[in-house]
Amino acid sequence: MAPPLTPSQVSIIKATVPVLAEHGNTITTRFYRSMLEANPDLKNVFNLTHQVTGHQPSALAHALYAYASNIDALGNLSAAVELICHKHASLYIKPEQYAIVGEFLLKTMKEVLGDACTEEILDAWGAAYWGLADIMIGKEAGLFKEAKGWDDWKEFKITRKEKESEEISSFYLEPVEHFELPIFKPGQYISVQIFVDELQLWQARQYSLSDAPGKPYLRISVKREKGLPIDTKDPKVLAHEGYLSNLLHATKNVGDVVRVSHPFGDFFYEEKEVGKENPVVLISAGVGLTCLMSILNTLTSKPSSRPISWIHVARNAGVRAFKAHLDELVETNKNLKKVLFTSSPGEQEVQGTDYDIKGKMDLDQVNKEDLFLQDDAAQYFVCGPVQFMGTMEKKLKSYGVPSERINMELFGTGGVPRV
Repeated sequence: MAPPLTPSQVSIIKATVPVLAEHGNTITTRFYRSMLEANPDLKNVFNLTHQVTGHQPSALAHALYAYASNIDALGNLSAAVELICHKHASLYIKPEQYAIVGEFLLKTMKEVLGDACTEEILDAWGAAYWGLADIMIGKEAGLFKEAKGWDDWKEFKITRKEKESEEISSFYLEPVEHFELPIFKPGQYISVQIFVDELQLWQARQYSLSDAPGKPYLRISVKREKGLPIDTKDPKVLAHEGYLSNLLHATKNVGDVVRVSHPFGDFFYEEKEVGKENPVVLISAGVGLTCLMSILNTLTSKPSSRPISWIHVARNAGVRAFKAHLDELVETNKNLKKVLFTSSPGEQEVQGTDYDIKGKMDLDQVNKEDLFLQDDAAQYFVCGPVQFMGTMEKKLKSYGVPSERINMELFGTGGVPRV
């Protein structure tokens, strides 16, 4: 267990905030390159797409900046630490890997900053790093304990593969060696690990579970990612396709086997007051609907009078997943209302049938009764691109909804900037 930082070390860390603002991306980009060159086995752990695009170094640079800025008020980072620990647990990060990261991070800071990075600064950052690492290792140990023995990748067979839209397909996964699946919390995710021949590496990605818990399978619904933007000024290098989403869509079929982690994730639905059916509003954009579909299927799995609103935006009917399933749920659950936005409807789409409102999602156009703004127990769950979530949170707060009742999920690296 690392000793607490001294007042002098805290002062040193806070003094390096401007340095991280200026040199953070340079440090983290070089850090990942040198660490992975010296430890090629770690390439099986880190997301190589995010390395190519520059998203991972950028996310780490922002994290270091936030850590230094809040070194004397780490409670401000508790939500971010919780998010990261769940992701680490889903990738089965080991305590000894923290030592490798710490070694190369400090080494790279010295290389980039040169003489400006004194021994006192290195000592302070070493102490700060291990203080945070100890917290995270402890939290992750607790998550592994909750997994009750599912402490490594397990092989699952694809038993069904269903096309949900032009971009999204669902994969039903059942364990090769039969065991009782855990009752996950609706909204959580699993990691799926596949060997990528092109890279000669294992790669893993987190995918939200898109059905209710308690089934004999785990279902994920995956969007085929055409490409992620690369941080470069070279106009010829525009995007990098997601390895796993394309492999799942193009090469994985019924009977194929993938590796799967225990469900994790700090974004989930949970009863706030047992026995009280508080309203729930589910707001999503694009593939962000997957985790919310798990919540919706859970809420509608038994008779209830709980008010539920499903509000979703898609580009057009072709890319909107689960439309037929949603229509069936609305028909059989009188307590469920839906509002569908379509930003660019096709010529054959009919308003009132294929969608309700044309344009980007604007909560001002939603009947306020369907947002349950007068109920101080209503819960709001939001998932989609970061900018979308920030816009939705800002609008909900303008209606008087407090932050503690607004739950947001993020796909990819980094965190959701709260407004």
